[in-house]
Amino acid sequence: MKKVQFTETVLRDANQSLMATRMKFEDFKEILPTMDKAGYYSVECWGGATFDSCLRYLGEDPWERLRKIREAMPNTRLQMLLRGQNLLGYKHYHDDVVEKFVELSIKNGIDVIRIFDALNDFRNIKTALEATKKYGTDRTVASGCISYTQSPVHTVKKYVEMVKELKAMGFDTICFKDMAGTMSPFEAESLIKGVKDAIGDMPLVLHTHCTTGMAYMTLTKAVECGIDVIDTATSCFSNGTSQAATETMFYALQQYGVETGLNEKVMNEVNDFFKPVKQKYIDNGTINPKSMGTDSQALVYKVPGGMLSNMIANLKDMNALDRFDEALVEIPNVRKDLGYPPLVTPLSQMVGNQAVTNVLMGERYKQISNEIKNYFRGEYGIAPGEVSKELQTKILGEGGKPADCRDEDKKRTGEEFAKAKEALGELCETEEDMMSYICFPQQAEKFLKERKAKRENIAKYTIEEI
Repeated sequence: MKKVQFTETVLRDANQSLMATRMKFEDFKEILPTMDKAGYYSVECWGGATFDSCLRYLGEDPWERLRKIREAMPNTRLQMLLRGQNLLGYKHYHDDVVEKFVELSIKNGIDVIRIFDALNDFRNIKTALEATKKYGTDRTVASGCISYTQSPVHTVKKYVEMVKELKAMGFDTICFKDMAGTMSPFEAESLIKGVKDAIGDMPLVLHTHCTTGMAYMTLTKAVECGIDVIDTATSCFSNGTSQAATETMFYALQQYGVETGLNEKVMNEVNDFFKPVKQKYIDNGTINPKSMGTDSQALVYKVPGGMLSNMIANLKDMNALDRFDEALVEIPNVRKDLGYPPLVTPLSQMVGNQAVTNVLMGERYKQISNEIKNYFRGEYGIAPGEVSKELQTKILGEGGKPADCRDEDKKRTGEEFAKAKEALGELCETEEDMMSYICFPQQAEKFLKERKAKRENIAKYTIEEI
């Protein structure tokens, strides 16, 4: 009997896509022991934007959040999404920082590390892979991830070459990350058959979104063609810019005689728990109706769910939500100028923010973000295709060319750790605190100061009571 396993995304990508990663730990802690009995291949609960969101918006320590999930779910693989050399931030970090981050992630409870580079420049995931192998346990899985998109430079032949490279690097599994939900059933068939011929029995994972309405058809075709693991979300947090529904795919595959290992009763309990959680966020406006619908135009714009929800939130904050459609139209133009990068973090935010800026300023590239400038300088890696020469000249000057972002003398310095310790002083109690500061200095420092103040207040009240 054929077997397909499920990764449940409600604790990370599902709520990141629908509500910009604003789900608090208190909202789901009670259901974790039940989820531990569902039979998932893994539960994606960390990485992506969760780290930033915990520090910036939720007032939570992301490391403590992970440890609490680990404690409540001892039998389930916990999974994270890691942006290679970017870690969970928006710039490249030195190799010693990447290695320490991976070490701490595994130490605090992560089992599956899905590692990708926004440009599919695999030099940028090598260090994270080596660290995963170095610090991993017998249940650790290093999953090499390919950011899937369509463009003149992204072909099945190119993807097969990428898969072979990832296998040769030593990854345990390979995942296609269709962050915009634009992979069609036809494309899934040709892609997966070609890839399976190239890698044999190596487990293959498909991650997609419902943004365009393609996901259910694409996942079903992928299963027919030999996919081993699929990403889904408990049904009340599915669809729209999120993933396909876990229960729906379970029922459909069950009728085909596909073994999933899932417990139907437990899955339904999980969904019943999250229904009022979702309704709360709809009622308070955190979940925008735009995130819950299907938009086939994303087949043109190639915009992932998390990028859409963040664009909506940002435009709403600027009282410019009426310019949303204009910004959406501008995205493919910016993407072409940048050499067709896949729209995945951090490139999705960079392209989306620049598109919004172009629209609001009334002139293209009148104002260029530092991230876009750094992209043209080569700090994120090699662009997949040819970039706009006009924009390159505007940023780098006549004849300017990008440098090699993997300059050897920048690989190991130790300076970030020293700077973090000096900047935080007594606020830094653990290596995890230090790592939070390195990734998000302002947000981490603010959080750590608030943590200290809370502890002092608790101590004060305790003394007064005594």
